[in-house]
Amino acid sequence: MSAYCRKSRARTRPASDQRFAEVHMDTVMDNWFVSAVLVYSVLLAVVLSCQRGSDMRREEERNRSVYDDQPNAHKRFMEKLDARIRNHDREIEKMCNFHHQGFVDAITELLKVRADAEKLMGQVTDTNRRLQDAGREVRYAAAFVNAFAVTAQTEEVIRCRVQQRNMATTVEKLQLCIPVLEMYSKLKEQLESKRYYAALKTMEQLENIYIPRVSKYRFCQIMAETLPKLREEIKEISMSDLKDFLESIRKHSDKIGETAMRQAQQHRTFTSAVQKQANLGCAKPLYSLNGRTSLQHNGLAAEETVDEEEADDEVLTVQDLVDFSPVYRCLHIYTILGDRETFENYYRKQRKKQARLVLQPQSNMHETVEGYRKYFNQIVGFFVVEDHILHATQGLVTRAFTDELWNMALSKIIAVLRTHSSYCNDPDLVLELKNLIVIFADTLQSYGFSVNRLFDLLFEIRDQYNETLLKKWALVFREIFELDNYSPIPVENEVEYKLVVSRFPFHDAEIEKQPFPKKLPMSQSVPQIYIQVKEFIYASLKFSESLHRSSTEIDDMLRKSTNLLLTRTLSGCLQNLIRKPHIGLTELVQIIINTTHLEQACKYLEDFITNITNVSPETIHTTRLYGLSTFKDARHAAEGEIYTKLNQKIDEFIQLADYEWSMVESDGRASGYLMDLINFLRSTFQVFTHLPNNTNDHAAMSHLFHIGRILSRDSRTEVFVSKAAIFSVFSKSQGKVAQTACMSACKHLATSMMQMLLDTELKQVSMGAIQQFNLDVIQCELFASSEPVPGFQGDTLQLAFIDLRQLLDLFMVWDWSTYLADYGQPTSKYLRVNPSTALALLEKMKDTSKKNNIFSQFRKNDRDKQKLIETVVKQLRSLVNGMSQHS
Repeated sequence: MSAYCRKSRARTRPASDQRFAEVHMDTVMDNWFVSAVLVYSVLLAVVLSCQRGSDMRREEERNRSVYDDQPNAHKRFMEKLDARIRNHDREIEKMCNFHHQGFVDAITELLKVRADAEKLMGQVTDTNRRLQDAGREVRYAAAFVNAFAVTAQTEEVIRCRVQQRNMATTVEKLQLCIPVLEMYSKLKEQLESKRYYAALKTMEQLENIYIPRVSKYRFCQIMAETLPKLREEIKEISMSDLKDFLESIRKHSDKIGETAMRQAQQHRTFTSAVQKQANLGCAKPLYSLNGRTSLQHNGLAAEETVDEEEADDEVLTVQDLVDFSPVYRCLHIYTILGDRETFENYYRKQRKKQARLVLQPQSNMHETVEGYRKYFNQIVGFFVVEDHILHATQGLVTRAFTDELWNMALSKIIAVLRTHSSYCNDPDLVLELKNLIVIFADTLQSYGFSVNRLFDLLFEIRDQYNETLLKKWALVFREIFELDNYSPIPVENEVEYKLVVSRFPFHDAEIEKQPFPKKLPMSQSVPQIYIQVKEFIYASLKFSESLHRSSTEIDDMLRKSTNLLLTRTLSGCLQNLIRKPHIGLTELVQIIINTTHLEQACKYLEDFITNITNVSPETIHTTRLYGLSTFKDARHAAEGEIYTKLNQKIDEFIQLADYEWSMVESDGRASGYLMDLINFLRSTFQVFTHLPNNTNDHAAMSHLFHIGRILSRDSRTEVFVSKAAIFSVFSKSQGKVAQTACMSACKHLATSMMQMLLDTELKQVSMGAIQQFNLDVIQCELFASSEPVPGFQGDTLQLAFIDLRQLLDLFMVWDWSTYLADYGQPTSKYLRVNPSTALALLEKMKDTSKKNNIFSQFRKNDRDKQKLIETVVKQLRSLVNGMSQHS
């Protein structure tokens, strides 16, 4: 029976093994997997064998009773056995189908413990072999050793059960450890691929989920000790990336700022072009200058607008120029690590340092506009990055921090610009600097920064710009004056006349009626100065654009700057020109004519400014141009210089006088120097006929009052004639420069001749010399009576020589009795002769009589004359002493 059972078991096991192999053979594709299946089958067979070994004796007894007690029992047993085998096969198949996926997962896990499985397979095989041997020994052993064999077999079964349990425990623990190892491997891969944020998340999962499950194993402890070091390593790496980022943006700030400012400029240009296009239909016709209009000066030309429209439409943002991932990554890493505050403080501190570096200008920045542009680009790039960080991150930088940083930077920027702009002497460079500041301010204002102080700075720079313009135009005016020929402008035909009139607003009905060729009264410098004043207004207007100011404020700026040009620059150039030694009387006369026409053109300049700014001249608080006072002052200076130069020329002729003061008789004709002087005066006064009348000329009036005061002074009481009397004398010549100059010249000539006669170095004067001097005075009186300048009434001009005439008549007639008798009377014939003057000249004649007439004392007539002279001298001295005591 036992043999049959063994045969049955032998037949059953191969059948089940074969069935098991057929079910799973389709899923096994390599020998390794087949080996695993075989191992699993052997384990199953061993388990079944162990289960059958324990019931072997009961089965043998049951079989023996079946064979011994019942007929045909063998056949029925075999049928039941086959049915049972089929039932087991179905159960095995169902079990295999149910556990197929688990089996596949188990096989996958068993692959990782292949070495232990192979070792275990060897042990199981050995155990199975020994169990088989034991079974065979049990079957053939005697009854007395049956108990001992069962005991040994039981121990083997127990040992196998322990091993089975250990295997299950091992598999379970391996299932717990494998995810930890997989996560750690994943962590390493993330670190190698620089995915630090994901690596930190993996570390967090390892610490909180996986490692606590297997924390008792040593490799987990080592792993847990490694994780903090990895975190520090990640912090160091991310911080290193941040430092590289900060260095990178410091280098690329120039490019970032350039892009931002270019976009702001394009936007402002587009907006301005749209506004000007909208206002083009209602624009007023403006004065043109060389084909230009103020509209072209105020805005962009059509070509410039087209160029802007054809510009590259690609709009680059700061994200396109800078990779901000290092900042985001470092911020997230420090946030996860709970050290965000440290990162924020470090970032802000570094950015403050970079801000200070960016705000440091180059020493030669003021030399070129590129230096300013690079400086602005770096600052704009810095704050564009900060603005992006402000909006892209939460709390890394705050609005308060950026405002504090901007206020610090703004103070430094203003100080730098104020210092470096003061070195700029080129108005074009100052204008480009202004345009850069406007674009700079507009760019930062679009990012939310306050720029009001920058526009306040522009007003300071505007004053400096005006100063540089004034210096530039001072050179222009000097060059115009140096190249001028100071002669009227000749025009040969209508074309030339219209050309001059188009450049300068000149209208004269009398000159227009004259035939060609003809001459215009002003010289070439007048239209050139007028054009340059308009050019100055255009240049000043360029700075006023884009300052966000109203038309009234711009109009006020233009008028103030134009007033500075007229009152300081042009006036100073005219004053310097008038005082130059090489400027003669003819040039001074032409300068007076020029200033008169420039003064008349001031109203056209006011209209010109009004048309540019579209501000009505009736507007309240509108500044007026001070050109009238400027040109009047210049004209007064020129007139005064005419008087001065004319007197200097008279002095030069006087220095040529060579009188023989001891001559007995005169030559019978006037001195040569005097005739030359009179001829010079005649030709000079003919030039003065071109001067315009100026009835309000204060300088000429002051000269007239001065001369009239001298002419009307009484010799004894110094009683002055009233101003009304002077006005009546010069009623027709009031304010005329030519008349004033003529009167001044005659009076200066008379005074110089009087000084020559009374010179203290002249010790002796003969009667012949007095007669010769009288002939010269007669020529002066003839010149005065010939009316060298029209407009004098009666003998007004001859009054300049009245002092000389009365003094010479007194000595020529020798009418001392009349002089002494009528002295002090208003009707005195010699009212203009001062006793001290008569005494000085008489003493000179007394000394001459003593020297030349040594033997005349023996003649009675000479003795009487000498006594008379001594008597007159005594009386004159008493009069002089009396005047001294009275005074």
